[in-house]
Amino acid sequence: MDNMDMNVKYRKPKTTKWLIPGILIILAVILINSMLFTVEEDEIALVVRFSAIQYEITEAGLHLKIPFIEEVKKYPKPKIFYDVTPLTVLTSDTINMIADSYVIWRIDEPSEFFRTVGTVSNAESRLDTSTFSALQRTISSMRQSDIISAYERSRDQFNQTISDIVRTEARDYGIEIIDVKVKRFDLPPENEQAVFLRMISDREQLATQFRASGIYDANIIRNETDRDKGIIVSDARAEAERILAEGEEEYMRILADAYNTPEREEFFRFVRGLEAIRESLRGGDNTVILDSDSALAQILAAP
Repeated sequence: MDNMDMNVKYRKPKTTKWLIPGILIILAVILINSMLFTVEEDEIALVVRFSAIQYEITEAGLHLKIPFIEEVKKYPKPKIFYDVTPLTVLTSDTINMIADSYVIWRIDEPSEFFRTVGTVSNAESRLDTSTFSALQRTISSMRQSDIISAYERSRDQFNQTISDIVRTEARDYGIEIIDVKVKRFDLPPENEQAVFLRMISDREQLATQFRASGIYDANIIRNETDRDKGIIVSDARAEAERILAEGEEEYMRILADAYNTPEREEFFRFVRGLEAIRESLRGGDNTVILDSDSALAQILAAP
């Protein structure tokens, strides 16, 4: 029995002989994984040893590093679209406006980027600050109405001004700014109603001024028209009277030329007398009384 107990006591498990090789294999896999790393087509990699950059990798593929001592920082190559957090800026007439904008940027100098900001999230936080600074510097000297009209009239120029300011500040972080654009300007909810009422009041005042100016101009035009009308009518009447006078004068001259002898004058009077009698006898039973010495009476009374 004792011998059998001793044999059972010192018998080794069957899995013991595989334990050490298994551990070695696992350690080898871990070591290889810590030595190898891949860089994608759209990535830039920095190999860092104790926070010091050793070299930069821009080519895609499989690469080596010293395990446990060196680490790899990967950054995107393509342009990055960042929707900036809406910012509240103050105008020169102390009105808050919310500027909603975006930034298109890329990492231009990876080493400088790593030393100054380190990560994309930190970079975007810096871009928030730079964009706010640029907007505030530009808007703080402008009134709200000027900002709206200037943005609608020359939006590209406005955005270019903001881009230039942000680009200058971002260069220190190894960042290239492609574009900065303000999508829209909004009013804070608590200010919207008051501003809208003030805008309505301003527009009503402008409308009243325009109407008053229009009425004033209309009265001037109407008065000038009435004056010109009076002058034209007066001149026309004077011209008509002048023409009538000239006609009468011409008529009398023609008559004088036609009856410039005693015989013609007597004939003229005779004809006029006949015309007078004819007019007197129109319209019914009329009686004409003539002097017996009248030439007409003698002619009418002749057998």
